[in-house]
Parts: sequence; structure tokens; C-alpha cells
Amino acid sequence: MTTALLVIDVQASFPARPYWDATRLGDWPEAQRALIDLARVAGIPMVRIIHTEPGSQGAFDPEIGLTRAMEGFEDPADATFYKTAHNAFTDTGLDRWLRGQGVSRLWISGIRTEQCCETTTRVASDLGYTVDFVSEATLTFAMQRGGQDVSASDIRERTELVLDGRFARIVDVQALREEVAAA
Repeated sequence: MTTALLVIDVQASFPARPYWDATRLGDWPEAQRALIDLARVAGIPMVRIIHTEPGSQGAFDPEIGLTRAMEGFEDPADATFYKTAHNAFTDTGLDRWLRGQGVSRLWISGIRTEQCCETTTRVASDLGYTVDFVSEATLTFAMQRGGQDVSASDIRERTELVLDGRFARIVDVQALREEVAAA
């Protein structure tokens, strides 16, 4: 089974957002870095996904110049796709590229655990890919709903709950490292 790593929305747009707080990233930067490094060592192609909102005049507008890899994650990608939808497949050519490479398994990582990472996972599963959701290598932010605070860890737990066994296998970097070593 040929595998590809998707690095979703790890882009300079996010540090420009008002909710970005570098002190609240937890272990995400290290996990994301370790996953990218593992893929490189294992010969697994890394696919960069960049979210764009053309004409928005905001951080995701390509004209602003932030729709590029985030500092510290500028590793060369085997392919880069630009999306305007929440998932990485709609109108991007990603599915065609993956199938052309013989990819049938995806490692999902990136920013907005419950949004672009989760949505991409669901679509990938529906398209027939085997999906490993590397939760520790996804990042999200606390949110509010109905005046109640929902922590980033609660959002991550909810995402893991609804994906696990239905759309993906929830794994961590160490488990993938052990699988790569055993292969």
C-alpha cells in the first residue's frame, strides 16, 4: 500500500489570525515536524495543501502573500495543491494526483483538527483511501458556542471520537514510526 502524507493548511496565514497564540500550540509543532521528518526518511511523499480565499483581503487571500508554508515547515513538497473548500479534494486535482502515484493510504496532519483535517479525512475515506488521522500532528484552537468555551483538547477528542473506526484510524507519530521500522 503506497502512502502519502498530507500537510493541510500549515501556512503563514494562521499566525496572522487574531486567535493565534504561539504559547498555546502545545506539542503540535514537534509532532508535525516529527511526522514530516518520518515521511522524508521513509520515502513517503509529502503533499502540501494551502487554503486560499481569493479576493477576501484577509490572511488567506493569495494577494496578501501569506498563502505559503509556515515558518519552520518549508520542506520541499512532492506536490502542492491550493484549495478554497474545507476539504483538500474539491476542485484541487489531489485525488487524480494521488491515484496517479498509486497512493491508497493517507497520513492526515495540519491545522484545524475539526475543520479542514477532519473534513479531508471524511472525503478521503468516502473516496476509498485508508486514512491514518495523526491527531497529535493536528492543531486547533479553543472556540465558543452558545456562550460556552470549548477547549482545543475537547475539540480534538470529539474529532477522534467521530472519526475513529468510521473514517480513519487514530494514530500517533510513534505508532507510525514503529510501523515504518517494521516494514
